[in-house]
Amino acid sequence: MAHTLLPGGTVTVRLVKGERPKVSYPAEVLGDDGEHVVVCAPWAGAGVRDFGFVRFEPGDVFTEHYWRDRWFAVKEVRAASGELKGWYCDVTRPTRVEGDTLVVDDLDLDLWRSADGGTVLRLDEDEFAESGLTERDPHAAGRARAALDALEELARRAGGFDALLAV
Repeated sequence: MAHTLLPGGTVTVRLVKGERPKVSYPAEVLGDDGEHVVVCAPWAGAGVRDFGFVRFEPGDVFTEHYWRDRWFAVKEVRAASGELKGWYCDVTRPTRVEGDTLVVDDLDLDLWRSADGGTVLRLDEDEFAESGLTERDPHAAGRARAALDALEELARRAGGFDALLAV
């Protein structure tokens, strides 16, 4: 059984890309069943990040779902008012817990689903192609593509990610 994190505790989420740290931030542990870890954190970016299809800004709250056995993470994004903006999904290697840190290896592919489900976007496929992962680690590249396909299929269903994110 994997080391589980205690609800109410604090953990550091450390996103890495190609072994290089990308960003780290503190989050509150909401739950951990040994496979599925759920944390909550405010927007960790500096200022506003406008993607065109959504704006992440100070006050936004992310409820983040990570798995030790799946190749993705799903982040529910809410405005400071509590209004649901949507879900931002990262294709990652399975998450590792190292002490009080969640280590998330970002594989460049992302997916966005708007709150109403009307917009589902595959993101950063060009970055993934340029990353060289297909040549360096064909198995991981195949798992990454399959994870993005699975996320898109879930995002397009009625109910979206509801069943997947049930705690």
